[in-house]
Amino acid sequence: MSAYNPPVRDILFTMNEIGDLPGVLALPGHAEVAADLVETIVEEAGKFAAGALAPLNVVGDRQGNKWADGVVTTAPGVTAVYKDFVDNGWGALGANQDFGGQGMPHIVSLPVVELWTSANMAWSLCHILTLGAVMAIENHASEELKATYLPKMISGEWTGTMNLTEPQAGSDLAAIRTRAVPDGDVYRITGTKIFITWGEHDCADNIIHLVLARLPDAPPGVKGISLFIVPKFLVNADGTPGARNDLICSSIEHKLGIHGSPTAVMSFGDKDGATGYLVGEANRGLEYMFTMMNHARINVGLQGVAIAERAYQQARDYARDRVQGRPIGQQTGAAIVHHPDIKRMLLDMKARIEAMRAMVYYVAAQMDVAHGSEGGVAKTAAAIADLLTPVAKGWCTENGQIVASEGIQVHGGVGFIEETGAAQHLRDARITTIYEGTTGIQANDLVGRKIARDKGETAKGFVALMREILPQLTGPLAALGGGLTQGLDELEQAIAFVVARNAAEPAVTASGAVPLLHLFGVVTGGWLVARQALAAQAKTQAEGDPTGFYAAKIELARHYARHVLPHSRAYFIAMTEGSDTVTGFDVDQF
Repeated sequence: MSAYNPPVRDILFTMNEIGDLPGVLALPGHAEVAADLVETIVEEAGKFAAGALAPLNVVGDRQGNKWADGVVTTAPGVTAVYKDFVDNGWGALGANQDFGGQGMPHIVSLPVVELWTSANMAWSLCHILTLGAVMAIENHASEELKATYLPKMISGEWTGTMNLTEPQAGSDLAAIRTRAVPDGDVYRITGTKIFITWGEHDCADNIIHLVLARLPDAPPGVKGISLFIVPKFLVNADGTPGARNDLICSSIEHKLGIHGSPTAVMSFGDKDGATGYLVGEANRGLEYMFTMMNHARINVGLQGVAIAERAYQQARDYARDRVQGRPIGQQTGAAIVHHPDIKRMLLDMKARIEAMRAMVYYVAAQMDVAHGSEGGVAKTAAAIADLLTPVAKGWCTENGQIVASEGIQVHGGVGFIEETGAAQHLRDARITTIYEGTTGIQANDLVGRKIARDKGETAKGFVALMREILPQLTGPLAALGGGLTQGLDELEQAIAFVVARNAAEPAVTASGAVPLLHLFGVVTGGWLVARQALAAQAKTQAEGDPTGFYAAKIELARHYARHVLPHSRAYFIAMTEGSDTVTGFDVDQF
């Protein structure tokens, strides 16, 4: 596996030009955060990612985790690096200052998570799940529970998990059977949860499980689910870990990828019932958990970006070094990077990464604007972030797989061999379209909750916002302007299709939901790379371009216009015309 080179300049460019870092830092609460401090944070995070995390990526993949009698031992080196991570304060970067966090905005903390994830996706999942658990507790738990758990979770001394899935209840959370019986001021939790990422490990002093369970008098379905904090160790009055709770990791899964991340089967209450603490009000657990899930969905979309970046670097470095054949027009053999089809694949990989990164950073910035603003500005930003969350999760992870697969193709036959490292990226990427809601679930959310619920008003407003860029796309960017115009027209018609047919024919719009999500992603990605290209043109005029960095941004946008944006037509047809074929399909005929 090639070394990881943190794309610091790409990240800072996108933070500034798409995430409007100066504008976000001007919002209330960030007066002490200067642009040069942000640059230092990203640079130092890149050093930690490349120097500490990346070398453990292949170790975790090949050696994995060991389970014995409920105890999980991580791969060699993992616990030491995690301690360094905590000691250097990285876990607290974006967390609430009231509980020991550094209070950085999303547009600063999220790019740092990209660096962790590119360097070592399996390792980064521990931190990502903890971030989500912190957010759920901060937003919904009592002050006493916040004071007990948040400081050490934010520091990283304790980690967090999300316990939703059960053997009989995958995405159908209405089928959850885990029970919570009142016992004085606490609850006794009994049940089994599966697919619990970092549910057991040896890196932290305590693991704080957020568990969905039912009270004895709970109504049926999702309206009867409550949320509980169930710590691995009960917490003493002085804040230290105390007695072991009645829970155990009964096994860990053997998986296709992310071998360095222990995925646990958790058994609660095999003896007297695990001690749990109710978060917020009874029977509102799913609502509370969605705070954590929506945060996690943005981070999973970021995983698509991160694994694509790592796969691209692997393929690019191999193509630069591998000499084979004689490129067209040359008299002697040369590195395969000079072959036209290799150039095409690398350009395609990089152009998709540009659009993916821009999308996730744009959503992060909208979250910051929503949090730090008031009135209509805050409302609009929150609506856009909400609209794009399923797109960022679904489209970026699907593209992560495309890029990782293309990376293997660049390697040729040796890409299929584990020793090169290219295969690991594809194996690791495969889970991202599944956990935190499959692409189909994200697409149904986009159709039902984000478009149909408000009759398409937010989506249509966002399309109108994207159209504002069109008059600027002239000259070298004319092809991008033409492709984006067509894509926006198709997206607008697809939104109208949902509004017109969803209420009476929900099966039809559900059948076309995934093509619509891809259409939304392709077109929004086109808008974002166009913004980057315009910014690159302006930067070139203002300060020159001695390294060709800005010229590359423009060429990648042009490639996106010719090779990615045209897919919008196929997605539009699949959504508006192909959905009837799906609904009319008789499964008994095949």
